[in-house]
Amino acid sequence: MRRSRTSRVLLTVLALAVSAVWAFPVYWMLNSAFLPNVVLQSTTPTFLPLGGSLDNFGAVVGDPAFVRALSVSFVVTLTTVFAALAVAFLGALAVSRFRFRGRASFVLALLLIQMLPAEGLFIAQYKMMSSLGLLNRSLALAVLYTAAVVPFTIWMLRGFVAGVPADLEEAAMVDGLSRTQAFLRITFPLLAPGLVASGVYAFLQAWNEFTVALVVMTEQQSRTLPLWLRGFVQASASRETDWGQVMAASTLVAVPVIVFFLVVQGRMSSGLVGGAVKG
Repeated sequence: MRRSRTSRVLLTVLALAVSAVWAFPVYWMLNSAFLPNVVLQSTTPTFLPLGGSLDNFGAVVGDPAFVRALSVSFVVTLTTVFAALAVAFLGALAVSRFRFRGRASFVLALLLIQMLPAEGLFIAQYKMMSSLGLLNRSLALAVLYTAAVVPFTIWMLRGFVAGVPADLEEAAMVDGLSRTQAFLRITFPLLAPGLVASGVYAFLQAWNEFTVALVVMTEQQSRTLPLWLRGFVQASASRETDWGQVMAASTLVAVPVIVFFLVVQGRMSSGLVGGAVKG
């Protein structure tokens, strides 16, 4: 018992140390966001923002380009999440509930598509969007993001759908429900955690993506937040990099992700565990 307790304490200390190392860059970003550039450039590090202010955040929010990039990112991300979940949900149902010719090849293709490097598709994606006249359009970027996240989302949802017995729907149909009613009333609520977990994955991929947006969104007024942040850093470097404003801008870019995660945290945790044991 004593040896087990000692090992548990050591593992706890090790976990706390690893967590501190992981969290320190995030803490340093938040700390620097409240400090003026003069303090940040000093040789003595400041670990607490004593005497700090919200001036850096005010300078970032006051930039009209930030508001425009924020709206573009929200439109692209939300469109990607809803489109990816709708397409992937139907695909997961087809793979899990029906037996059709080429089903195994389709599942294998989902995994192979995920192995393709995104950089290898840039030329084809650019030419396709250019020929359709969709460059610098939020719709074009949402379509590309949806195509990128759908394969893995189908694979993720497949485990949840397979974990819900089809007998539940059949029993509901015996009680007088149609197949559609049985699915909506019995199966769909059980798949909600899986949909939330898949939605978080799609949200993170679309919100933080940089390279595809760099290729498709070439005009300043159509930039997403990652592209705006790069331009903000470059503009700051042209006069003298104001690291306080850069850290404030990075914090504001991360805030929607944190808020979204806090809202769906409970559902996402149960969804991830459910997918692990049901797959």
